Amino acid sequence: MPRLNSETHIRMEDIQKVYPDGVKALRGVTVDFRRGEVHGLLGENGAGKSTLMRILFGQIRQSGGRILIDGSQVGFNSPKDAIAKRIGMVFQHFMLVPSFTGLENIVLGLDVKGQSDFQNGVRGRALDFAERLGLKVDLDRVIENMPMGERQRIEILKLLVRNVNLLILDEPTSALTPFEADELLKIMKKLRGDGKTIVFVTHKLKEALSICDRITVVRRGLRIDTVYAKDVDLRALAKMMVGKEMLPEVRKEVTIPGKVLLEVRALSVRSDTGNEAVRNVTFEVRAGEVFGIAGVAGNGQKELVEAITGLREVEKGEVFVNGVKTTNRPPKDVYDLGLAHVAEDRFGRAVVPTLSVKDNLILGLQFKDQFSDGLLMKPSAVEENARTQIRDYSIMATEDTPVKSLSGGNVQRVVIAREFSKSPLLIVASQPTTGLDISATEFVRNELIKMRGKGKAVLLVSSELDEVLALSDRVAVMYEGEFMGVSRPEELDNEKLGLLMGGVKVE
Repeated sequence: MPRLNSETHIRMEDIQKVYPDGVKALRGVTVDFRRGEVHGLLGENGAGKSTLMRILFGQIRQSGGRILIDGSQVGFNSPKDAIAKRIGMVFQHFMLVPSFTGLENIVLGLDVKGQSDFQNGVRGRALDFAERLGLKVDLDRVIENMPMGERQRIEILKLLVRNVNLLILDEPTSALTPFEADELLKIMKKLRGDGKTIVFVTHKLKEALSICDRITVVRRGLRIDTVYAKDVDLRALAKMMVGKEMLPEVRKEVTIPGKVLLEVRALSVRSDTGNEAVRNVTFEVRAGEVFGIAGVAGNGQKELVEAITGLREVEKGEVFVNGVKTTNRPPKDVYDLGLAHVAEDRFGRAVVPTLSVKDNLILGLQFKDQFSDGLLMKPSAVEENARTQIRDYSIMATEDTPVKSLSGGNVQRVVIAREFSKSPLLIVASQPTTGLDISATEFVRNELIKMRGKGKAVLLVSSELDEVLALSDRVAVMYEGEFMGVSRPEELDNEKLGLLMGGVKVE
């Protein structure tokens, strides 16, 4: 690692942010970013790190404090102001026009005025950066036809062409294959060597330690500490993030898989646009096992889950739950057979945000004798159920709290409490820890393993490789709607996983 330049390039001093509803997102955070460093920014959900970076990029204005560039105070009213000061940001969800080419996206927003020579000049500069940094891109390829790694490189070129000196990368590896993530880390090292400053916003502690020079940890709107990466380990970082000794660990007891509780035969499903999203997929999940499906998001996982849970029409093939054919049957029929669904889209599928915790805890159960007497609800039973679930699942809320006001982790606790209270035979968990902090992630993973230990069948769909490998008894990798193979976790390493996720079948 090159010697770190101690010269402060940008300093955010006593930054505060209070929203109109009184929420204090930042409580006086001070942090400096040096030239030629990769600076990690870590924190749980709601810690304030995204708010801090949106202030630096000019998306929102701080309530107090100041920003200094090379010692001079600046003020931003928009991202355009930040870019003028050579600060750029690559968001987790890329800000690209899918129907435009890479070059057209790079030029977009620049003062082109239809001049082909200007566009050619931008092409030349972009290709020069790409060659020097080893960014593999096809500037004439349409964005929607690019893999995620190439789209990200276009975003980086957009900033470099605009002469950005500080690049904010927000969760930059979340949608990448292992190979693409490794390529990005190499690119970051080269940018650092060119004197660029990179702020690396991530929840992946191992990545932060592998690439960052310094790491700042934010918790509850406060800066806890800024440390040199070489001076800390995973456990120390995790403790700074959550305020106590904690590092997600999953311990699985040896189990003997039992009866087949989910069987999928030669399944084919179409996407919302009519394309074949799932292609001839066959597998089964047994009692007492976790069957994991890995892969970059967007390769048919969503459509597969929706077909199994009755939310999407099956074009070809069959689905059986506990031996009963459920192909194209309504969701209620599938759930009545013993299926529980931890949906990927929490607010769109799993909860009704405007309803209270107690009402969300009986969604799908409201007509059961336990909670209703014909057309009338039993308020005391509903409230007692909520108090029990809040206690048993450590939900940080009262029974009357609207779900929309809860953190992501507590929303997921509500979903899991409701679904697991149904005494299911089969759990379908889709992206169950996406967006969750360390403590919430640990809770969700341990709950899934508990269900496995009770003899339930668990279908886990996750883009988090560590999660799939840690929880699963068998793993399938999905690419462009197909299974590239099914293996035991111990048979997979990063190289093999990367090949499978990139569409290469290996023996």
